[in-house]
Amino acid sequence: MFPVTVRPPPVTWPRATRQDRTAKEGPVPKLVYDFTEGNKDLRDLLGGKGANLAEMTNLGLPVPPGFTITTEACRYYLEHGELPGGLAEEIDRHLSALERAMGKRLGQPDDPLLVSVRSGARFSMPGMMETVLNIGLNDESVAGLAAQAGDERFAWDSYRRLVQMFGKTVLGVDGDLFEDALEAAKKAKGTDQDTDLDAADLRGLVGTFKQIVREHAGRDFPTDPREQLDLAIKAVFTSWNAPRAVLYRRQERIPADLGTAVNVVAMVFGNMGMDSGTGVAFTRDPATGRQGVYGDYLQNAQGEDVVAGIRNTVPLTELERLDPRSYAELLRIMETLENHYRDMCDIEFTIERGKLWMLQTRVGKRTAAAAFRIACQLLDQGLIDEDEAVARVTGDQLAQLMFPRFDAAQADGSKLLTTGMNASPGAAVGKAVFSSERAVELAGQGQDVILVRRETNPDDLAGMVAARGVLTSRGGKTSHAAVVARGMGKTCVCGAEELDVDVRAARFTAPGGVTVQEGETISIDGTTGRVYLGEVPVEDSPVVRYFEGALDPGEGDELVQAVHRIMRHADARARLGVRANADTPEDAARARRFGARGIGLCRTEHMFLGDRRRLVEQLILAETDDERRTALAALEPLQRADFEGILEAMDGLPVTIRLIDPPLHEFLPDLTELAVKVALAGGDADPRDRKLLEAVRRLHEQNPMLGLRGVRLGLVIPGLFAMQVRAIAHAAARRVAAGGDPRPEIMIPLVGAVQELEAVRDEARGVLAEVREETGVDVPALIGTMIELPRAALTAGQIAEAAEFFSFGTNDLTQTTWGFSRDDVEAAFFGRYLELGVFGVSPFETLDREGVGRLVRIAVEEGRATRPDLKLGICGEHGGDPESVHFCHEVGLDYVSCSPFRVPVARLEAGRAAISAVGSDSR
Repeated sequence: MFPVTVRPPPVTWPRATRQDRTAKEGPVPKLVYDFTEGNKDLRDLLGGKGANLAEMTNLGLPVPPGFTITTEACRYYLEHGELPGGLAEEIDRHLSALERAMGKRLGQPDDPLLVSVRSGARFSMPGMMETVLNIGLNDESVAGLAAQAGDERFAWDSYRRLVQMFGKTVLGVDGDLFEDALEAAKKAKGTDQDTDLDAADLRGLVGTFKQIVREHAGRDFPTDPREQLDLAIKAVFTSWNAPRAVLYRRQERIPADLGTAVNVVAMVFGNMGMDSGTGVAFTRDPATGRQGVYGDYLQNAQGEDVVAGIRNTVPLTELERLDPRSYAELLRIMETLENHYRDMCDIEFTIERGKLWMLQTRVGKRTAAAAFRIACQLLDQGLIDEDEAVARVTGDQLAQLMFPRFDAAQADGSKLLTTGMNASPGAAVGKAVFSSERAVELAGQGQDVILVRRETNPDDLAGMVAARGVLTSRGGKTSHAAVVARGMGKTCVCGAEELDVDVRAARFTAPGGVTVQEGETISIDGTTGRVYLGEVPVEDSPVVRYFEGALDPGEGDELVQAVHRIMRHADARARLGVRANADTPEDAARARRFGARGIGLCRTEHMFLGDRRRLVEQLILAETDDERRTALAALEPLQRADFEGILEAMDGLPVTIRLIDPPLHEFLPDLTELAVKVALAGGDADPRDRKLLEAVRRLHEQNPMLGLRGVRLGLVIPGLFAMQVRAIAHAAARRVAAGGDPRPEIMIPLVGAVQELEAVRDEARGVLAEVREETGVDVPALIGTMIELPRAALTAGQIAEAAEFFSFGTNDLTQTTWGFSRDDVEAAFFGRYLELGVFGVSPFETLDREGVGRLVRIAVEEGRATRPDLKLGICGEHGGDPESVHFCHEVGLDYVSCSPFRVPVARLEAGRAAISAVGSDSR
């Protein structure tokens, strides 16, 4: 996803009291909002969770009362290291109002008000930041809670959860220490379920947890309720910059300067017995998009138990049997919310002794397949229009649908280990690894891995990002693993209960005693939930077969029908054309099937490899004009045949052919290898090898990216560009004779000055005229240039006098603007730059708008000022990047060009860009 966000300004009011600030400089921003004061449109200020809690309150749904501390307060705290002046007083007032509404005080000994403190950023970040439940409990109020609830076990269970969450989240104690103590208590009791621990067991566990806090935090667990609240609020603010939150934001391209809101909510309890529980519901299946009742429920459980996957849940439909009244009410609320938000909703709820409470709703994370199906379903229901349906899906999601899937016939013959829940679809093959650290390590070595865990938690995010897929033995479709994997488009199988996962021993045991050790290959199918031993072969997805023309969109596969419907409207709305980067007739034909409206980049240097390399060597070794002409004459018919095939595949559509661009030494043997060969041969060395070595040394450059290449080759190697233009012209003439409609465009690479372009253009026009005279066929061919140097962009007004089109080579333009070579630096320091925030994303992946993008804007404006009919396109791989496509629309390019496989992605994003621009204009 690529959220479009207006970044809020920094919060800079001075460190003063509210009264001082008001007296001197006017009113300070309101920092705390009651749920009755907000709405869903205040997401920037209240975060998604706070805005939606307010919206549900306004709809009259059963939401526990509470208030939200704004993202502005968070940004101030992170910038200054202290809470803004006046915030404490605002919290006091809202807390007092909450206490009056509930009829009890925070931590009141005989009848305590307890609250949760939850994060809530502008964009959903499931499991990435912190939550603390049951704030207000201490050694006195736990007795009051037990008396009021009539359940001593419940009270002590709530208290141990507070100490555990508070110790980990607020005081920074290693969470495994608490988990180990809990496991020891269960083992001593002879059970593997925490629900089997009684009040005495839990009381002892609270003491153990407090001792852990004392030893590892260097202080006692705080017993003052207000201190608990204040420290928890600060901890949630701080969690915005926790490593896993930073990693998730980078993965999802969420701006780092938004901050998080904090929601303080009156506690309701799902752990008060078997008539209580907690659950997560979706108004549609987030994996497939199908309508129905989807979700998980866990009796006698609280808060994070469902998403943490610590106990396996039951399907939400079981709630109808367990609590029919609450189930019926929940279904009514789900329908209300989906119709109100006009989208699939993700809902968290708690039942406290038969009373249903809504704890959260948001537009739900979904798989790519679900996104396309749901968009069309909502369109059919009249909840959204066609433009909105296109806006609801993304090019990244379409790309996921084009990934291969397991070949069903081959899978049937593979070793099936078990079947779990199909949490996030796709086919993933890799080595089994059992820790996040190992996943990152092996993936960094270029190996494919599957992260295997009992259940994942937010600390596993780095491993989930690195892995091809995720497999867990616990948890359901709403567990942390499932939700995060769906959001990232990762294949995931959850709740494979038959697997005994031993993380410490780095292995799992499947039914029948089959043991899989770390490093062994497994295959997981997120569509069926099946887990296989070994590698299962893959096949093209139905969406790829649809684009290839092998599947009729009018019949059969519902997903293909949804993709066809959305693509058809995207194409109708798009202003940008989409071309392909293709160097062979086969690639050109596939690109055309995928919807390309021409070729934006045909790289002729790819035609000089293989057996033809020797002909290039002859050209380089030529010592006389005759030898050079002989070498060029041998190359020309080969080039002509290449161009003829490509022009045929793209008949009637433009084909932009770039004349040879790389330095000539790339077509010669490696300098070191050839030097060693000649040295070892001594006096018996082949004379041709000696001559080659001399040529390699002569042409060797310290930095060939900035040396003798591109237009410079055409100016210093007589006849080279002329040979290529002649081959293009003859190929076009042959296509005309065969009844075709060839439309070649000749692109001169690496121009930095208009004089370079004029010299090559004049030579090319002369060759075209000669071929026209020779064949009697007039094939108009536009002559233009690739803008890939900053000087070319800055002098575009001059260059446009000699060019009929510009094609922005943004790969090289990025390298020359930043001053680094992609091949050399990506492994060297890009990772560190991403960590430091120098890059939000690699500038080779998404166009750098502020630097490279500004050069493109200048070239567009100045080029069109000189030549209003100047054709403008982009042929770097940015042309297939969704966010970069939107930029190309904004600056007024005519087309984008990308690899054939990315053509459908660019088509979809071209339509979305046009729709987004209309929406922006209307606002």
